[in-house]
Amino acid sequence: MAEKDLNTEQKILEAARLVFTQKGFEGARMQEIADKAGINKALLHYYYRSKDKLFEGVFREAFFTMVPQVMDLLKSEMPLFEKIRFFTSNYIEIFINNPFIPGFVLHELSVNPKRIVDLLSNMGIQPALFLDQIQAEIDKGIIKPIDPRNLLTNMLAMCIFPFVARPILQNILFTNDEQAFAQFVEDRKKAVPEFIINAIKNE
Repeated sequence: MAEKDLNTEQKILEAARLVFTQKGFEGARMQEIADKAGINKALLHYYYRSKDKLFEGVFREAFFTMVPQVMDLLKSEMPLFEKIRFFTSNYIEIFINNPFIPGFVLHELSVNPKRIVDLLSNMGIQPALFLDQIQAEIDKGIIKPIDPRNLLTNMLAMCIFPFVARPILQNILFTNDEQAFAQFVEDRKKAVPEFIINAIKNE
């Protein structure tokens, strides 16, 4: 692809990320995305035929910034607790930068689950090695007995929930103080892994 085409596509993805963040998937309009990218709507449709395809592009870009690091991490010899810290911190960072993703994923899971499963599968996400490491730590007595799938599910849930429930949490816990909520989720990058580690480690 020519450099000019790459630059145009990058502008489109950056504009789309902004609009999806501000308006959500349902509220986003292709015309607004084209305007923010500084192109006409026809050119936008040349690159991305539909809003679904455009979101898929943004979704892939967001996750591809992290997936290679995560896959390298899961295959590494890094101690389990360090992996938990790295994994949770990076997932929360992705959602801070792309807060529309959790809501979109939940919506898609209710109407078109195969699409999300295929997207994640095509990214090469294979948790088997991480699950095996958890089981090995259990066998050694380093952590308490727990189904490794439960532990991974708990990690994901604790990262995702504040972003899915943001309207409720921000209104009730933070009285619509956006800055306080932003600091809250930033602090969770350290609080979540320490909570998980303290819950599972044997004294």
